[in-house]
Amino acid sequence: MGNSILQSSLTKKYVMALAGIFLITFLFVHMSINLLVLLPNTDWFNIAAHFMGTNILIKIFEVVLFGGFIIHIIYGLILQIQNWLARPNRYKVEGWSHTSPFSKFMIHTAVLIFVFLIIHLGDFYIKAKFLGDVGEVAIDGHMYHNLAALVIAKFQIPLFVFGYILALLFLGFHLQHGFQSAFQSLGLNHEKYTPFIKWLSSIVAIALVVGYTIIPLVIYFGNY
Repeated sequence: MGNSILQSSLTKKYVMALAGIFLITFLFVHMSINLLVLLPNTDWFNIAAHFMGTNILIKIFEVVLFGGFIIHIIYGLILQIQNWLARPNRYKVEGWSHTSPFSKFMIHTAVLIFVFLIIHLGDFYIKAKFLGDVGEVAIDGHMYHNLAALVIAKFQIPLFVFGYILALLFLGFHLQHGFQSAFQSLGLNHEKYTPFIKWLSSIVAIALVVGYTIIPLVIYFGNY
């Protein structure tokens, strides 16, 4: 019985790790498209956003993406609850000195990121996909949602810029531990390459935070 529970827990960690790596890959793709809004001609961003919203393969990927989010969130909560239940009587002073400062607050940063994700989807995805609450622009004789104008308008609001960057910092903390933890869950934990994975996790977290943060800062302080 105990062995089956252990196997079940390990399976959840494997699935959660793979879903996490998949989501990190998506974050880089999404960032590369978002950076197009900083080009002098924002038509490229609108064309790319239109392609992402209409291409059949991308639509299939979209379903997989939301599935990845749901799996990652559900399994993360299950594993966290299992950890809490496994330690019902906590010590007054926990051994946090041996724990990464990023790993201590994984569940907390996850909740904050989830709240941000809901707001972010409401501001952009829901408006464009279902409400049609986005203006249009003509490009080479075709009409496209003017998502660039929506993004620029949002990032000219100081409170929105502050909240966006704050959420990115939480995401960076979450990724810094989550990336290396995913490889450990997959059994790739060895003294030879674990230091490299830890270094790479920091690079991934910093690259994503800096890449996404550049967008609101350039728009807010630039001539848009």
